[in-house]
Amino acid sequence: MVDRFITAMFLAGWLAATASGQALDEYQVKAAFVFNFAKFVEWPAPAFKTPNDPIVICAIGHTPLGKALEEVIHSKSIEGRAFAFRQVSDAEGANACQILFVPAAERKHFRSICPSLKVTGILSVGETDGFATDGGVINFKLDDGRVRFEINVDAAEREQLHISSKLLSLAQIVRSEKSR
Repeated sequence: MVDRFITAMFLAGWLAATASGQALDEYQVKAAFVFNFAKFVEWPAPAFKTPNDPIVICAIGHTPLGKALEEVIHSKSIEGRAFAFRQVSDAEGANACQILFVPAAERKHFRSICPSLKVTGILSVGETDGFATDGGVINFKLDDGRVRFEINVDAAEREQLHISSKLLSLAQIVRSEKSR
């Protein structure tokens, strides 16, 4: 059952990422994962102002993930919510996001804006060693050339995000350094 889920999740992302005939690259795969993460996360009610608000995926600064994400989410929706992508540079911009991607080059910037983020409801996704154990919710890591991810269940709980057991079964589970 888990094997079928993994195959379906990857296949959906692969088809979206290769629709234009391009070879898969790391950021196309990550973009497909980010899109699929949204399918398996429930946000707290205050994360959206209205039932029609889009799921806003943001990236701090410029990243190759941005273009790949725009391609993957184009004209897609989940449970009636469309997707939007934005690049942000500060906490005010990040507070309007449901998913916040933190590229490796922006990790220090993320730490500086963290204290100004809204109380709950942001699924932070990084790509730097230690991002999840430092309090990020999901972190990508490369393992033998494959994109894998870890989930910090403490951070998800703090953000009041409910992550499906299906998604959790695919991840390496980590805890925040401070909770140990």
